[in-house]
Amino acid sequence: MKKMTAEFIGTFTLVLFGCGAAVIAGADGTTGIGLAGISLAFGFALIGMAYGIGPVSGCHINPAVSLGAVAAGRMKMAEAVQYIIAQICGASVAALVLMIIATGKADYTVAANGLGQNGWGAGYLGEYAMASAFLFELVATFLFVVVILGATGAGAPSSMAGLAIGITLVVIHLVGIKITGVSVNPARSIGPALFAGAGAISQLWLFIVAPILGALAAGLMFKSGLLDAEK
Repeated sequence: MKKMTAEFIGTFTLVLFGCGAAVIAGADGTTGIGLAGISLAFGFALIGMAYGIGPVSGCHINPAVSLGAVAAGRMKMAEAVQYIIAQICGASVAALVLMIIATGKADYTVAANGLGQNGWGAGYLGEYAMASAFLFELVATFLFVVVILGATGAGAPSSMAGLAIGITLVVIHLVGIKITGVSVNPARSIGPALFAGAGAISQLWLFIVAPILGALAAGLMFKSGLLDAEK
């Protein structure tokens, strides 16, 4: 229960502050924090939680990370399922809280302003094609999980793991926000999509399938010993 509580709080924090940066602080660099600011919000939220709940649960706060850990042989599937339930619940509650806060502004509507949901295609940010979105999410999640498993593996300086992982998430967002809004985390996508409408729900499959495939590939590379540090 301690681990599930930690994962709930960690994912709640990531979605509330990461998506909240996009919804409330603004993507317009002239009047808001801009894409760089949103990228930093996601990364800093992860860094904070890595040190806040890392000693309790390892701070996965991402179903793809938990499944990557299973593939790497570092976690049992039964425990991963518990983590994933907590993560999706945390993300969903955070999205609800964000929506309640945002609707307190007179000119805000979910239809017009969104809820930080992921997407692709016509009308979404850079209007990239589905193939581009899928490839980005697959590759970015693979690289993200490689950093996570490497930074938390045997011989790695554990005190620096949270910082390395958080900075990687910042870089991923700097590149990918215009493409998909950046998921690399099915829970982060599920939470906002539940309240953002049919369009977000219809595209949600990509932000579940691509990150999971990328994470499994990373986990299997560590399981094979190809990326494991020499003992």
